Amino acid sequence: MALLGAATLATYGVVAALHRITEFGRVYTAYSGIFVALSLAWGVLVDGFRPDRYDLTGALICTVGVAVMVAPVRG
Repeated sequence: MALLGAATLATYGVVAALHRITEFGRVYTAYSGIFVALSLAWGVLVDGFRPDRYDLTGALICTVGVAVMVAPVRG
């Protein structure tokens, strides 16, 4: 299962990199930041994981980073 998961993740990364959108790098990075926070939430809700302050701070940093990249209006 781990090998299948790794292959799927690698395939996703390659396919995503083939997009021809000029802003795709920013979008992909924003997705990654949200993924970190949602992964932590999944661990809490599904696995009963109890995050410590460093886990929560890291997720907050990722989420704020996404907001910094996505929120500004660019001309």
